Amino acid sequence: MTSKVFTREELAEAFAEFEGTVDRAAQTRDWDPWVAQYSPDVLYIEHAAGTMRGREEVRKWIWQTMETFPGSHMTHFPSLWSVIDEPTGRIICELDNPMRDPGDGTIISATNISILTYAGDGLWHRQEDIYNPLRFVSATVKWCRKAEELGTLPDEAAAWLKKVNR
Repeated sequence: MTSKVFTREELAEAFAEFEGTVDRAAQTRDWDPWVAQYSPDVLYIEHAAGTMRGREEVRKWIWQTMETFPGSHMTHFPSLWSVIDEPTGRIICELDNPMRDPGDGTIISATNISILTYAGDGLWHRQEDIYNPLRFVSATVKWCRKAEELGTLPDEAAAWLKKVNR
């Protein structure tokens, strides 16, 4: 629990800015502004990748994750719903992770729950992502098979699919 209580309005504004920053990062594929919205001592818990402490650990992870397949084929990360928890300074939300159109308009995605803890001054000092990694693998396999069927499967995705289907 944070020692300072933030107003609902401040939390809502900070989360709206967070969503805008995430959207710009997904569009530009520049993840540094996304990292900059965390406090220098951020604690980022990502259940499949582990626990990261500090911006530089988060920066290394997000660039690696989002610039290699399947992250490189995720187009944006909109929140489907969110809850503001004023006493703890947290936003709890469900984020969608849709992948690129494989060539016929199909939308394939998986979701995660994120818990963001606000630090003040537009920064977040903790994020925890909760999800079932097998759902992401299943969605990615489905995307690969659809792209393969349509003749649009890139080499990087084909190599990933071959490794997963061993």
